[in-house]
Amino acid sequence: MSYQKRTTLALAAAVAGSVVLLAAPAAHADVVDVNYQCKTPIGNKGAVSPIDIKGVKSGSGYKLTMSFQKGVSSSPVELGKGAMSPSAVIEMGGAESGTVPVSGAPNAAAIPANTPIKISDLSGTYTPKKSGKVTFTASVLTIKALGTTTTCTPTNNPKPALELDVKGAGGGSGGDSSDSTGGASQDTPPASGELPRTGPLDSAAALGTLGGTVLLGGAAGVLWLTRRGQRRTG
Repeated sequence: MSYQKRTTLALAAAVAGSVVLLAAPAAHADVVDVNYQCKTPIGNKGAVSPIDIKGVKSGSGYKLTMSFQKGVSSSPVELGKGAMSPSAVIEMGGAESGTVPVSGAPNAAAIPANTPIKISDLSGTYTPKKSGKVTFTASVLTIKALGTTTTCTPTNNPKPALELDVKGAGGGSGGDSSDSTGGASQDTPPASGELPRTGPLDSAAALGTLGGTVLLGGAAGVLWLTRRGQRRTG
């Protein structure tokens, strides 16, 4: 195989490797149907609403926003402006467990009697404590209005609406920050006279760096390598 062909194949592999590394998704979100069964002061009511949960990086944590695409429950009397206050909890799974409380603003307009109550966006802050993939699932919704409390519980075992790949403050995975290989940490300096060791992570980082350099260099980099190969073979 000629030097020029070998150079072309190497460049193609480097570019492909950098694209794969840069394109790795950090979050995945879905709109999930949640079947809420609500216990109200005047009896039980039910409604299905598509739920969307988004996570936006904010400082050392994430701002979670829970959105309802349809109204849930209803009131036998009109709820005046600001009479209803919603809140909920989002259940975590995967690398972390527990719940994240979210809340929203009171209703901006009056809600007529016997009509589905439109829930405003609910938001809260999640700060990772562990590292890994964490899922977020809609859980109990609470509606307070006119001195009463309505509790709505999902009954269809909804799937997660959001998954984030996070890194906790301690950097550990699943609560264990020890080195899983049983060897020295990657930050441990090499013994005297030894060259630094490289592993799969080092190779992946090097490949990504090379791919990024090739992308920035563009046609000029390819032309320079090709001409250099021609001078050597000429």
